[in-house]
This record gives sequence, C-alpha cells and structure tokens, in this order.
Amino acid sequence: MVGSVGTLIGAGGGFILVPILLLLYPTAKPELITSISLATVFLNASSGSIAYARMGRIDYRSAIIFAAATLPGAIIGAISTGYIPRNTFNIILAALLSVIAILLLIRPQQGASMPKKKRVYVHRLVKEKSGQEHRYSFNNVLGIVLSFFVGFISSLLGIGGGIIHVPALTKLLNFPVHIATATSHLILACMALAGTIVHIIQGNFKNGWLTTLLIGIGVIVGAQIGARLSDKIKGSLIVRVLAIALLLVAIRLFFS
Repeated sequence: MVGSVGTLIGAGGGFILVPILLLLYPTAKPELITSISLATVFLNASSGSIAYARMGRIDYRSAIIFAAATLPGAIIGAISTGYIPRNTFNIILAALLSVIAILLLIRPQQGASMPKKKRVYVHRLVKEKSGQEHRYSFNNVLGIVLSFFVGFISSLLGIGGGIIHVPALTKLLNFPVHIATATSHLILACMALAGTIVHIIQGNFKNGWLTTLLIGIGVIVGAQIGARLSDKIKGSLIVRVLAIALLLVAIRLFFS
C-alpha cells in the first residue's frame, strides 16, 4: 500500500511509512526510523521511476539538475537527525505535513503560467508515450534552491521529499501534475540513496536491515501498481488525495 500510494502521488511513501514506524516502534531512535524509511523510499522511487520512464512522463533534464541540488541537503539532513529528540521529531513532522495539506486543499490546481522572457526561466516539452504533450516554463534558480531545502528536510525527517517536492513543482514551478509526480520519483531515488549511504556509514542500519528488506519487497511491487493507476486518475484528484493523506497522518502524529 505504501508503494502504490507513494508512487501514485509522487511522494515515495516515506510520509506514510515514517508515522507507521513511529507507532510500531515507540522506543526506536529517530535515526533508525529515518534510515529504514529512506532505504525503502529509494527502492520505491527506483521501481516507480522505471514504470514512469516507460510512460515517457519524466522530465530528465530537470530531474538531473534538481537531484544534484538535493544531495548536499540530504547529506546534511541525515547527519543532523541524531541530534533531534524523539518528541521534537514527531512535532516537526506533524506540523510540516499539516501546513502542506491545508495549502493543497485550498488550491488543488497547479500554479499560473510563468513568464517566458527572463533568463532564469527555462522551457520544457515532455511527450508521453501516449502522444500527449506538456509544455511549461519555470524559474530554474528557484527550483534549485527549493530542491536543496527539500533534500535537507526530507532526509532529516526520513519522509523522502516527494511529499514536499510535488507541491513545490506544481504550485511554484508550474509543472503539470503527472509530470511532477514522475519527475519527483527520479529525484527521490537519487536523494534517498544519498541519505541511505550516510546512514549506513554512521551505522544506523545495525538493527534495521531485515525490516527494510521485507518492506522493500512490498514497495517495489506496489510502485508498479501505483504508476499504472496514475494513468487513470486526474491530476487534481491526485493532489486532493495527497492533501487528505497528509492531514490524516499529521493528526495521528499530534495525538500520539
């Protein structure tokens, strides 16, 4: 289920998995929870990216640039996780998810078209295998800055980043929803891998290998299902589902 829903909305599933792990393992340290989640997100995002690549929905040029921008933030975030108390960790995650959910519910549609004459704006044309074309333009500098902070926050909290990156791509950078979810997945794969490697070096995986393996098997299969479902669901509905899921998780974390 984590793999299917995470791929459907381009979030990688970390935002669902982290709260579940926090509830199942109430005494586990944040660095163990985030290490398991990031490794799972990597497997999920890799599987989902393969499925989206077959559909022709990934903006590869943007994905490479933004993925590179997330890496420094992802590494810093992974290192910082061990310095945050568990209660503070829960509150930060719940507050962040609540704010994003409310913003998405208020404005479920993607942002207005960007100006096309300024030098910092780049233009993209993505052609799906189905024949549908997507033309859009966005502020490349803004995208790079946002990606750095997404990398830091997502690695710090272990949620993978797609839950923040997809709204940023659609609202602030004018990406079509289906292109945003697909492109976000490829970025996620790179970012989650960087964070996972840091956790491995730090030794945070000592007690999490088996759990990661078992969850990983499920998300790889689920990611393929989620990518297929996305072809049958409208972009606005995907955004609303994303917002509702975020809000439910945030409420549960607050009460926990």
